[in-house]
Formats: sequence, C-alpha cells, structure tokens
Amino acid sequence: MLLPSLSDHRKGLLLTTIGGLALSMDIPLVRLARGDMWSILGARSITTVAVTLVVICLIRYLKGAWPVLMPGKHGLATGLLYGCSTLTFLLAVFNTATANVVFIVAFNPMFGALLSWIFLKERPSLSTLVTMAVMVFGVGLIVRDGLAGGHIFGDAMALLSAFILASAITVGRASRRDMGFVPLLAAALPATLGFANALPVGLAIEHPAWIILNGALLMPVAFWCLATGPRYLSAPEVGMFYLLETILAPIWIWLIFAETPPTMTLIGGAILVCAIMAHSLWTVRRQPVRQSLAH
Repeated sequence: MLLPSLSDHRKGLLLTTIGGLALSMDIPLVRLARGDMWSILGARSITTVAVTLVVICLIRYLKGAWPVLMPGKHGLATGLLYGCSTLTFLLAVFNTATANVVFIVAFNPMFGALLSWIFLKERPSLSTLVTMAVMVFGVGLIVRDGLAGGHIFGDAMALLSAFILASAITVGRASRRDMGFVPLLAAALPATLGFANALPVGLAIEHPAWIILNGALLMPVAFWCLATGPRYLSAPEVGMFYLLETILAPIWIWLIFAETPPTMTLIGGAILVCAIMAHSLWTVRRQPVRQSLAH
C-alpha cells in the first residue's frame, strides 16, 4: 500500500514506527564508534547535515522546487529545540548508563501531554494523569540508582532531553506545518558546538564508520519521520513511539556489549514501559467508544 493512500492517522503511525526503530540504534552505534563526546557530536551531526543538503538538492532537481525547509518562527523554535536535545542526549549517553538514558527519555510523552495541556489546551484524560504519576515513581527509582552510582548529571541530562524533545514535538503539533527537514538542518548547531570543542585537540574516534552510518542514514530517517509525525498524530502519541528506543536500545547494548543494567534501573524501566503500554492500549480501546458517541 502506498503511503499517500493511507489515512492521516495510519501515515503518522507508520512514520513514527520507522523513526522509533531507526532511533533505537543510535546509542549502540555511538558506543561502537568509541570516541570522545565532542568528536562524536560533531561528526554525527555534520554528517546528518551533509546528507540532508544532498537530499534537498536532489528534490529540487527532480521536482523543480525547493521543499519546505524552515517553516517560519515555529520552524526556527523547533530547530533550536532539536539542536539542544542532541547535545543533552549525548551528554546523557556519555555520563550515565545506557538503560538510564533510554528509560528516562521515555518520560517524553508525559511531558508532551503536560505541554499540550498548557499550550494547546488539549486536556489530558484521567488515565494520562494516572500514568504520569506512575512514571514519576519509575523515573524516581532510576534517578535514585543514579545518585548511588554517581551519575546524577547524566540522568538529569536525560530528563532534560525528554523535556526538550517533548517541547519540539508540541511546537510542531501547534504549527501543523511540515517539519521533516527542521531537525536535520538543526544538526548544524550541535555540529558547530562539537567541532568547536574537539578540533583544538583533534577528533578522537576509533571507528568513524559507525558514526558516519549513524549520521548519514539512521539519524536522518529517525528525525525526519518523528518530526513529520506530529502533522498526523498528537504530541503524546508521537512521544510514545520513543518507547521503541526504550525497549530495544538496552537489548542491542546487551547483545553487543553484554552489559546488564542494575536491578533498580530495570525495575524503574519496567514500570515506565508497562505504564506507557497500558496507557496506549487504553487509549486505543477508548477511541472507538468516543467515535460512536460522537456519531
């Protein structure tokens, strides 16, 4: 079935699923590259920008018109947020355990629900509020483990990354504009920061092929799909597809590096995953009821 023939909601589900799957390989590839944070940040981001510019020029050549790149002030705000989230995310990756990062970033949809409530007047349901309370408890367990392990800074950066991503998704949702290229071009900001800090000493990446694969293929696919999703889905729905990274990234890390997360992190992460999955299933089951009442 071709994408144009799908309903808007199914387009959003397909795009965000692909984006979430691609994003789940981000941390494993960063770890496989074996480099310092600023070198990784610069190389990963500049590769994404370079590929994006090639794609934009190709679209211009084939269609005879430039695609939407930065749609007004909403595009600029969203781009700034995505650029900042890349920085905070890698700060988290390099300063705490992988499981902590992905489990805490899973708080994204709950931040999205709060922000949509405040700014878009999309009032969350009672089930969403209950889910948020459960997730706060789960994140608390993980952060408590981070305090004991001495990596509270990394946990805080993961939480900040979740908030910034939710903010970017909410702005994209509010604009109803095509934001597909915004996070890709916004990678110029972390690229600048990365090279500014790395080049005085020199880039330090043992296996650059992994980070080039990440920046040239997986990140453009993930960012474009997840940034386009809010055109068709609500901010909390898009945020929930980050759950794919939450579930899969620790599995990839376990398979590749044989790293097992601490017990308290697994307990907190299980609470987060179960809470989001239960909320998603409840929402899906309630939608037919609401539609029948509307008719």
